[in-house]
Amino acid sequence: MLDPRLNPYRPDIAAAQLRGRVEAAQFVEATTYEVIEPVADIRRDPAHEAALDTQALKGERVAVYELSEEGWAWGQLERDGYVGYLSANALGPVGAAPTHQVSVPRTFGFPAANIKLPPMIALPMGAGIAVARTTDSFAVDGYGWHYPLHHVAPLAAPGDFVAMAEMFVSTPYLWGGKSWLGIDCSGLVQLALQTAGQDGPRDTYMQEKALGRPVALGNIRRGDLLFWKGHVAIARDAETMIHANAHHMMVAIEKTADAIARIKATGSDVTSVKRL
Repeated sequence: MLDPRLNPYRPDIAAAQLRGRVEAAQFVEATTYEVIEPVADIRRDPAHEAALDTQALKGERVAVYELSEEGWAWGQLERDGYVGYLSANALGPVGAAPTHQVSVPRTFGFPAANIKLPPMIALPMGAGIAVARTTDSFAVDGYGWHYPLHHVAPLAAPGDFVAMAEMFVSTPYLWGGKSWLGIDCSGLVQLALQTAGQDGPRDTYMQEKALGRPVALGNIRRGDLLFWKGHVAIARDAETMIHANAHHMMVAIEKTADAIARIKATGSDVTSVKRL
């Protein structure tokens, strides 16, 4: 059975490319849109009180298969393949492809080269920007909005993903979150990797299956990923790790041995350690 989180199909509608692989009342072609809000919630069902599965960031493309009269779009994120519902108001026509992304937890876009002006937008880490030109201090997009130059980086620019994750210390824990406003464990891993130039899947079970190669628990080094059932953490070094977790209800750094013992006391052991 195809994973519905990564394959757009329901009993009543499915993506045309899944014809012959799933059963559905109708098969449709996608229309591509662009996320125009800083952060767009991706929900499991078309309701604001529905479970938050993940979030899409400005500049991401979405293959939309249904737009409802109630204002919901059902589709698939282009970057990580995640399927869900988001507000149609968060979407707009596809514009110029992003060339850069925000590389700090949050930045502002100013209407001119003057940081004393009220900003036009606030963007989270990972949001895409189509930079039209740069100055000594700013990256300028097609709207003329000016972003501090040292707050953005070219897409796929290599970087230290552990350092990216460390910027989120004390960010509140939010199931399905993927921004400085709130983030979960696998969202922290995915976002840190993406900002450092490496794509990765969204959920913990997907990451454990797809990322890296197994190493021994006693041989941990910086950048290794530690997995439990439903949880993931990033090793900072041989003795400490960083993770978004519901114990602290925030992104926290703690001693790896202490975290392993604490989580084991709840009935969960480390299932694997993966090295990227």
